[in-house]
Amino acid sequence: MPRLTLELADIVRQHGPAYQQAHRLPLEQLRPLRAIELCRTAALGGHVEQCHQCQQKRIAYNSCRNRHCPKCQSLDRARWLQQRQAELLPVEYFHVVFTLPEQLAPLALQNKKTVYDILFRAAAETLLTIARDRQHLGADIGFFTILHTWGQNLLHHPHLHCVIPGGGISPDGEWVACRPAFFLPVRVLSALFRRLFLDMLEKAFQQGQLQFHGEWQYLHRDHALPRYLAPLRAIDWVVYAKPPFGGPLQVLEYLGRYTHRVAISNERLVACSDTAVSFRWKDYRHNNRQRVMTLQADEFLRRFLQHTLPSGFQRIRHYGLFSNRNRKQAITHCRRLLATAVSVLLPCAADFRELYQQLTSINLRTCPHCGTGQMRVIEILPPRRFYQPVDSS
Repeated sequence: MPRLTLELADIVRQHGPAYQQAHRLPLEQLRPLRAIELCRTAALGGHVEQCHQCQQKRIAYNSCRNRHCPKCQSLDRARWLQQRQAELLPVEYFHVVFTLPEQLAPLALQNKKTVYDILFRAAAETLLTIARDRQHLGADIGFFTILHTWGQNLLHHPHLHCVIPGGGISPDGEWVACRPAFFLPVRVLSALFRRLFLDMLEKAFQQGQLQFHGEWQYLHRDHALPRYLAPLRAIDWVVYAKPPFGGPLQVLEYLGRYTHRVAISNERLVACSDTAVSFRWKDYRHNNRQRVMTLQADEFLRRFLQHTLPSGFQRIRHYGLFSNRNRKQAITHCRRLLATAVSVLLPCAADFRELYQQLTSINLRTCPHCGTGQMRVIEILPPRRFYQPVDSS
């Protein structure tokens, strides 16, 4: 049966070669293009499965496992959510978004690793500092953060999503809950975030960690960057606190559709011609109205590739009580203070395949033909040609 859904891989195969010829691309962009092009094709090899009851066979080709590929996120998301299940607390969860002003987006694009690292550090320090203040919460908190760099129109729009339990541990070791439906004041968060980010950015420049090219090269001149940043110290920065989640089940449901997003999903793609690509987007400035945007294929690929991340860059990070070093002990202590066991919160799936089925309605084990038999691997298919493994970080 022919596949009806247009995929990003189709666009890459059709327009990628011409785009690569016309532009000198860095490795961080070449790797995702190559990975998306070959994902789940015979080039990467795979295996043959057979139903133990009806003997129906199917071929499953290997995925590229690249984090920029829209076809590879569901399974990775299920694995990640399985790990998060055991870390949820029986409290309200809050969602705080830190957004960089548009004047900083081009500087971030030319210095992705340095500026995105600063974004993480400034947002985390802001939350930890304000939460420790006795005028607000007076407690140490834990949270994780997710970097997104795109808007619905695929333009560069760096922002950080923070998911935070509504409370923390006080200096004397007791649980402190925040006020119902209110976590921390966004205006206070915004002011501190603005100061920390700009101070860190100027320090990184003084240490030679920033490079500017093209029309932004003039920022290397004496005092040019401080003059450029000065107006940004006088405006309000957008820190947005969304309405709180309910309990752990609602948090997991939200994370299931959010954490492993890529710049554009296959579901949003509408059409691809010899010259242009059309896709759906949500116009937030006009009551979230659904629109269709058509771009020249060259411009579509340019916008998509803006959002590739440097090799090894971690786009999901944990801080405070949930930092990698402290998380296990801190969560155990929080549950003890809240008198709640993990089994009370929600039943943990036996493995990531169950979560995958919950997220996609696709059962990875059951035969799609008879609906009762189990699919078993009977043959391994090697890659059909030499293939350089891509960076899956």
